[in-house]
Amino acid sequence: MKHFKVRLHLITWTATDDPPAGGALERLVPACREGDRKAQKRLFDALAPKMMALCLRYTGDRPTAEDVLQDGFVTLFSRLDSYSGVGSFEGWARRIFVNTALMHLRKTDALKLSDDISEARALSSEEATPVQQIGYKELMELIAALPGDARTVFNMYVIEGYSHREIAQALGLNEATTRSKLQRARLRLQELIKEREKK
Repeated sequence: MKHFKVRLHLITWTATDDPPAGGALERLVPACREGDRKAQKRLFDALAPKMMALCLRYTGDRPTAEDVLQDGFVTLFSRLDSYSGVGSFEGWARRIFVNTALMHLRKTDALKLSDDISEARALSSEEATPVQQIGYKELMELIAALPGDARTVFNMYVIEGYSHREIAQALGLNEATTRSKLQRARLRLQELIKEREKK
């Protein structure tokens, strides 16, 4: 694999070409491995919006999300040789960005998970879940407002589809704690939705 520099200017980034259609991402990989700058730019343009949304969900603020996004792309381009071609390239890339976000949260101690298990057992939702239509953008803002550890578990379980076992292994917890964090996130999200409805 040729060595190449990855320079990502996220704040001024704008897509100039149409993003590759389904399956085209996989076709860009060989050229990216060879250091083809145009192919790398097309891959970046296609993935950046979705991965930025992912990074925002985990970090909760734009400047930090931009840092995580950049780190994720550096990792992605440096690990292209490990993509086997089996399964969706976007799914493979998504795991890289989730892991990059988790590494960042660990480094910044944002995953201090100190809930007492007995406190988790006491959590229950007796109130009905607010059933109101809420836009995607508003929902993402509310998720970003969740406490860091609860937000991380919520993202991994609800949005990324990880099991409690996988979350527990990734975060160095037991499954009871991840379930507690998920319950706490859901309850807080319900509160945030209710607060928004009152405005």
